[in-house]
Amino acid sequence: MSDANGNDVNPEKDLSAENLPGRRGQGGEEIRVQRGMFGANNGGDTSGYGGLVRSVRLPGPATRPYGGWFDEVADELEGALEEQGLLPDNAIEKTVVDRDELTFHIEREHLVRVARTLRDDPALRFELCTGVSGVHYPHDKGRELHAVYHLRSITHNRLIRLEVSAPDSDPHIPSLFSVYPTNDWHERETYDFFGIVFDGHPALTRIMMPDDWQGFPQRKDYPLGGIPVEYKGAQIPAPDQRRSYS
Repeated sequence: MSDANGNDVNPEKDLSAENLPGRRGQGGEEIRVQRGMFGANNGGDTSGYGGLVRSVRLPGPATRPYGGWFDEVADELEGALEEQGLLPDNAIEKTVVDRDELTFHIEREHLVRVARTLRDDPALRFELCTGVSGVHYPHDKGRELHAVYHLRSITHNRLIRLEVSAPDSDPHIPSLFSVYPTNDWHERETYDFFGIVFDGHPALTRIMMPDDWQGFPQRKDYPLGGIPVEYKGAQIPAPDQRRSYS
């Protein structure tokens, strides 16, 4: 591939190459080493990339100055929390700037207060939450489940992200329904697929899967399963019964 100046780069050796979205070089926090294209280890890797080995890393905390309007938002948020008698370091676990995006990692017990501050403070005005997504990192011990919120300020034309983690053994995160009512169905879907319990939600029920469904289908450790598919004169086995190339 070539960079912006037309020079040839090798993305496997040149860590500054803007290539694979998952490549972070030696920075950040390594949570596991993945083998194969999708990390399959119980049903066989049918992708043909069974010999691939790479580190799975989460971006580490950024240091000031963050750049652009990121510093302004961080300063305003920290100042507003201090005015409420809450030390920013107690509420904000870390601030991450990665790929020109700003993410605040929030302690779950302070999530509602931080979200309300971001919504109501005149200098912030993040009036819109476009939903919450679940992420499962089974090797990220003590914080296997993550909830990610995207907040947009229509007033200031800015977009930031909040991220909250919870252990698999205690998958509870406060609901943001009282701050952003549009999160109603988003939280139900995240509960349905990831098993994150949003405390304070007015009607936390499954939204896609049957009420008596066992397990949470979008967790990484959910069994692949499946059923064979029949064609004329042939049958394709279920995904967990197909041959492995590794």
